[in-house]
Amino acid sequence: MGELRPRLLLITRNFPPMWGGMERLNWHLAGELSKTFDVRVVAPVGAAEHAPGAVSVREVPLQPLRRFLTAAGLAALAEARRFRPQIVLAGSGLTAPLALVAARACKARSAAYVHGLDVVVPHPVYRALWLPALRRMDRVIANSAPTAQLARKAGVAPERIAIVHPGVEIPAPDPTARARFRQRWNLPPDAPVLLSVGRLTARKGLREFVQEVLPTVACARPDVVLVIVGDAPKQALYAQAQTPESIFAAARDAGVAPNVRWLGTLFGPDLAEANFGADLHVFPVRDLPGDPEGFGMVAIEAAAHGLPTVAYATGGVVDAVREGQSGRLVSPGDAAGFAQAVLATLASPFAPEGCRTFAQGFAWDEFGHKLMGELQP
Repeated sequence: MGELRPRLLLITRNFPPMWGGMERLNWHLAGELSKTFDVRVVAPVGAAEHAPGAVSVREVPLQPLRRFLTAAGLAALAEARRFRPQIVLAGSGLTAPLALVAARACKARSAAYVHGLDVVVPHPVYRALWLPALRRMDRVIANSAPTAQLARKAGVAPERIAIVHPGVEIPAPDPTARARFRQRWNLPPDAPVLLSVGRLTARKGLREFVQEVLPTVACARPDVVLVIVGDAPKQALYAQAQTPESIFAAARDAGVAPNVRWLGTLFGPDLAEANFGADLHVFPVRDLPGDPEGFGMVAIEAAAHGLPTVAYATGGVVDAVREGQSGRLVSPGDAAGFAQAVLATLASPFAPEGCRTFAQGFAWDEFGHKLMGELQP
C-alpha cells in the first residue's frame, strides 16, 4: 500500500456556484491543495456539483449568515473528528473561528487565508470574536503585502503571517476572440474599449469613474466604450453596492451614457473573450477607510490575457499591477491623472507579451506550491 496522504479540511463560504473572484480563488485553492493533500471542504449548498474532481464537499445552507455559521461550525467539528485532518484552513477570516475550533478538536494546525476586508470589518461583534480567532491561528496567509500589514495591525504576530498572492489561469492567445467579442455584443470593431470586471461596490469606484474620468476620456476619444462586467453584490461580507442603475444615472448626468455598456456577469470563456476583446482594463478602486482592496485579481487576470490595467495605487492593487509592464498606477483619487493614463495607454499600448510574462508569476501551480509551503509545519 502507498503512503497515506496528509489530510486538510477547508471551511469556506466563498465557493461555486456563485463564481465571483473569491469563489474562483477558493475553488483553485482546493484543487491545488488536492495535489498534495486529501482535501475535504465545508461549503454552501451547490458547491459539491462544481468541486474539483479530487475534492469531497459537505454542504451547508448559505443563508442567512447566522445559519451558515452555525451549520458550518457543526459540520466542521464533525469532519474534524471523523476525517482527522492535520490542517484546518479557513478560506477567509469569516470562517476563522470555525477553523480554529475544529482544529483544536482534532489537534490539527489551524490556518486562515485572509483577503483584507475580512481583517478590518468594523462590526463590534466581528472584532470581538473573529479577530481573536485570527490571532490564535498557527498561520495567517495574506493575499498581498498590504493585507499582511492589516493583519499585523490587527494583532496577529508577524512570525505567523505569510504572503501568497492569488493565482491566475494563463490562457493561450486567441487571435479571433477580439472580433468575436465585439460582434457578439454589437461593439464597434475599431473603437477603444475599456473593460471593468468585478462586483459593483462603492470601493470599486465605477460610479465615480463614470462621473470624474470617463468624460475627459470621451472628450478626447468620442468613440470610447466602457464595458462593465459584474453586478451589485448579494452575499458580500461588508460591501456597499453601486447598482447598475445608479452608474447609468451618473453616466447620463455626465453626458457619457452612450459610452457605457453593462453586460452583467460573465464567466469562463465569455469572460476570457471580454479580456481578449478590450483595449484596456480600468480598475478605479477607491481608497476608503475600513474597506480596503485586498489584492486585485482582475488585474492579474487581465494581464494573463495580454490586457494592461490602469488603476489607482491603493491597497493590494500595488501588488497586482507592475508599473510600466502590466499597466499604470495612479495616485488614489487623482481623476485627471487617471484619465491621462488611460489616454496615454490607448495611444501607446503595452506589449501583450509583457503583461503575460508578469502574470506568469501568479500561475495557479505557483500559487499552490507557495501555499503548501506555508501550510506545512
